[in-house]
Amino acid sequence: MSKAKTIPFLRDYPVKPSEVSSLGIVTFTDGTNDVVPNQQQCEAYGYTYNRENGTCNAFVLNTSLDSNFANVNNTVSGKNNVTRTGTNNTYIIGENNTVNGLSRNNIVVGNKNQIANSINNSSVYGTLGEVTADNSIVLGGNAPTDNLAERQSIQLMYGVQTTAGGTVDSYLNNITDNYFTIPENTAMYFHADVLAVRVGGTGTGNAGDFLSWVERGVVINKSGTLSIERERDTIVGSGNHTNWRPTATFNGTDFIIEVRGATDTTIEWASNITFTQIKTGVAL
Repeated sequence: MSKAKTIPFLRDYPVKPSEVSSLGIVTFTDGTNDVVPNQQQCEAYGYTYNRENGTCNAFVLNTSLDSNFANVNNTVSGKNNVTRTGTNNTYIIGENNTVNGLSRNNIVVGNKNQIANSINNSSVYGTLGEVTADNSIVLGGNAPTDNLAERQSIQLMYGVQTTAGGTVDSYLNNITDNYFTIPENTAMYFHADVLAVRVGGTGTGNAGDFLSWVERGVVINKSGTLSIERERDTIVGSGNHTNWRPTATFNGTDFIIEVRGATDTTIEWASNITFTQIKTGVAL
């Protein structure tokens, strides 16, 4: 919003312009509260009244310019695909797909798929898949009449570096405080292939010591409240890795892989996580 220039009240008019939005819509005020003007009030101050949507307009947005900006360096093949403002370097092959704004470097193949706002470097295939995380791969396995993301798989990565023996969170894409959010009224089976490799430190053992696990289970979001059932198998390891371990858990609606390393030991952690999702569409 931008403030309209200070304008006095016109005689016999109890309202006057106060702000103009980026879309050109003028908000009026009665001196205390915001007011939606009628046609007479709008035109009395020199603006244009849109009868179709009941708005007072300072200018009309150039939708052709907006459309051009929304399709910078994109390749789109198929009907009824939408790339919103700020979509760049994106490939779409299919029909009825939507890539929301401020998204870059994505691939969409299929029908009725959707990429959320500000998502980068991801891909979605199939029908009615939904992407909500950077650097992720989604497969939508739905009938055209199903709901968005009703049945899909999601692959993504968590990572962190540890130097001590306490338990810490690992993060989506190894970005601090970044997590994957479990959608409401959704059940997700997760299978995490976890690898930890020592790269330094003065503690017992040597660089190159490693250990691997499979951490798996089901996390479910029942009307905003998460619960989890999980188990862990140790796969193979080498060298000294006493007390190292990953654990799947959650905080609020965020899915977390916690990890525990060792004192004075620098360890790199990576978790390749595949989710199998059922988004129920009903209150659980």
